[in-house]
Amino acid sequence: MEDKRSAHCKLAYQNKRLKTLLEKYKQSHHLQNALIQLSEQASTVAELTLLYPAIHDILQKYVPSKSFYVVLLDQHSQSLELSYFSDEKDAIAVALNQPNCFDKGVTGYVFKQGKTTHFTKQQMQEAADKGLFKAMGTPAEHWVGVPVYQERNIIGVLAAQSYDTQQTYSSQQIQLLEVMSLYLATAIERVKKRELLESEVKIRTRALTHSNDALNVEIEQRKHALQRQQILFKISELATQAKNINDAYFKIHEIIKTITYAENLYIALYDKESGWINFPYCVDEFKENTLPRRFSKGYSELVISTEETQLIHPCRAKELLESGTVQRSQSVQKEQKATSWLGSPLKTSQGVIGLIVCQAYNNKHIFSQDDCELITFVSHQIAAVLQTKLANQALKKSHHELESRVNEKTKELRQTNLHLQMQIDERKKIEQQLYHDAHHDSLTSLPNRSLFLTQLEKTLQHYQRFPEHHFAVLFIDLDKFKDINDQLGHQAGDQFLINVGELFSQCIREHDLLARLGGDEFVILLTHLTEPQQAEDVANRIIDLMKMPFSLKDTSLKSGASIGITYSRLDYIHTDEIIRDADAAMYYAKNSGKNRYELFHPLLTQSVPEQEQQTLHHLDALPMSFRSSEIITLNEQHQSESLFEAFGEHPILGFTSFDILKKFAVDPEQHVQVELQLLQRAFTKAVNANIKMALVPCSCLLLGLHEFTLFTEVLGKQQGQSQLCLLFDEQEIRQACATQLENLKKLSLLGYSIGLNNFAKDRCELNLLTDVNFDYLLLSSTFSKRVLQQQSYDFQLQGVLAITQLKKMKVIAKGPSILNFRALLDKHGLNFFVGKQHSLANKKQLLDSNLESIKN
Repeated sequence: MEDKRSAHCKLAYQNKRLKTLLEKYKQSHHLQNALIQLSEQASTVAELTLLYPAIHDILQKYVPSKSFYVVLLDQHSQSLELSYFSDEKDAIAVALNQPNCFDKGVTGYVFKQGKTTHFTKQQMQEAADKGLFKAMGTPAEHWVGVPVYQERNIIGVLAAQSYDTQQTYSSQQIQLLEVMSLYLATAIERVKKRELLESEVKIRTRALTHSNDALNVEIEQRKHALQRQQILFKISELATQAKNINDAYFKIHEIIKTITYAENLYIALYDKESGWINFPYCVDEFKENTLPRRFSKGYSELVISTEETQLIHPCRAKELLESGTVQRSQSVQKEQKATSWLGSPLKTSQGVIGLIVCQAYNNKHIFSQDDCELITFVSHQIAAVLQTKLANQALKKSHHELESRVNEKTKELRQTNLHLQMQIDERKKIEQQLYHDAHHDSLTSLPNRSLFLTQLEKTLQHYQRFPEHHFAVLFIDLDKFKDINDQLGHQAGDQFLINVGELFSQCIREHDLLARLGGDEFVILLTHLTEPQQAEDVANRIIDLMKMPFSLKDTSLKSGASIGITYSRLDYIHTDEIIRDADAAMYYAKNSGKNRYELFHPLLTQSVPEQEQQTLHHLDALPMSFRSSEIITLNEQHQSESLFEAFGEHPILGFTSFDILKKFAVDPEQHVQVELQLLQRAFTKAVNANIKMALVPCSCLLLGLHEFTLFTEVLGKQQGQSQLCLLFDEQEIRQACATQLENLKKLSLLGYSIGLNNFAKDRCELNLLTDVNFDYLLLSSTFSKRVLQQQSYDFQLQGVLAITQLKKMKVIAKGPSILNFRALLDKHGLNFFVGKQHSLANKKQLLDSNLESIKN
């Protein structure tokens, strides 16, 4: 019996133990399931507002928790804030309407204690009576509060309560709440991070959306810009592709069709001087064409007068009519009234030349502001094309009319002018060949005049922009070069020029420019200078080298160089002024003893200081005399003409040509009086010397408006067998005003003999020979020498001789060394030359002198 009882007790103990283990297993299983579900919810729930109901659903499976809430600590306000609330009796508003209520109630008590608390209804009332916390809301039969920890810091309270007296909380259920609270903080943190991540994703998505929208806008803008650019290309192509103006109108219409509604379009042109509007192009469903009309008060006139694009719809049209801005001369049928009208002015630099208009009837299209902006944009380009086309059309019409008139005149004068026409064609060929002539001298391989003047022009322009970058020009004329040619021949002279060019190149830097103007004249352009002394140093080096003897054909000879230097000045405007000043300084150096250099001084080309005018610039106070040179042929046969040149004794310049002295004159009236007196004296000298024709240089100043009267009076008083030929310098003629040129032509009409002096000194302008009826043409010595040196100048000479032969002009070559080349020049067609200069004597003395020279 005892064994059975002992076995029965043992079996009862084992059953009890198994039940305990089974309860523990169930608790562990419930806990594990709850945590798994909590982890799944934390991984899938996107917001905290969805996490708390999910936790509540999980708890309700294992714990009596129909009334359940979660309170968390707000980090900013440091107060307990309700995060989730579900209660059988109290609504959510009960807790929310009482600020900081959880801090004072049982929830705040648990938060402060930091440990799990289980109250029955009686225990909670006793604790409230003791002042541990304040009782709030409907009393619960059982209440459990579990603190929520995060890394040893309490962050809130999880509470469950039951209003059923029979529904209490076991230790296993409280343990489940505690474990849930431990995982709750982690779950809350995961969900918050997910919320933050999703928030950042939304922000980034929104930013990317905005960026994408901006990119789409930019793409649209670029498309519009590309469209406009393509339109501009099409319009610009009209200037070359359109066959005529009508073809241009048609192609403009086709272009407008690609950008807006343009079934009805017309182009109007406004003539401001006549006040008429013409419609050269019109395409309209009701009108075949539009007749021209005077400027009045229509839509087109509104666009022209305001110079702005006008967009007119029926409402605005009514306002314009009521205000009187627009007036209709005649009524228009309703179906023919434009329901939408868009006109843009065609504006150019000369103002509005017309307008282009698109219009729609019967509401087929309503023009928008975009259409307005687009047609405004293209109208400016269209205006430029039309202006070019209209100008070309007018030019073609003018050319056609002129061509018709020329053809008529040509038919009348064909026989008499055929030879002249051939010469003119030849002249054009010569000019074209000159234009494309080489830029280097064929003898010395140095840059020629053309290249030098081009580089000097660039240097002058650079100096005008940067005045601190100074430059200088050295004008060099070789001394005794004529003697070298006479003694050793031209071949030796050419070799001498080559050697001199090489020596000069050794005296300058790499970026400086050495050029040969022709003959024995060289120029040097020195750049990047800081003071005039640098230019003087170069001149000294050249002079020192030229002092050394040269060996040519086993002969030792000496030459020299006369150098004129001009330094950069702010008042230089043209390169001619620089060359002129350097040339004047060179001549002054040559007249002062040769083989030296002189810096340019304004005295050489301009007036001197005012205090010296009394002694230097009174031309009437200077002793004047004449020197005469007979005009001779190759065989030294004397002609009936002689060249008279006046000279004066200057206190500084010495015995100087009047052509140089008159440059220093500051009183134009005195200059005129002196020149008129010289003319009278020249005529008297010619009569006394029995010279039939005296060639006397004159200034263009005598051709002025008031001076011309005095000039003709003096000429009218000259009576006798001798005549005067009035020589005018070519450079002065080129710079003469219209009045002076007109008076020059009057001299010829009045029967006076006139001539052109120093022709082609720097360039050959044949139009001077055709515009004025000259009797004599005196070639400059520079041109005469270059005819022998360069074939291109010979082509120019042939053109000159062809014109002078037709115009019956006598061509005379002059210059100090020309007489030595008479035979060569005669082969080129030059038959007359200026002989040696001597003081004026009577005819008998001249004949005796000539006979004496022939005997010798």
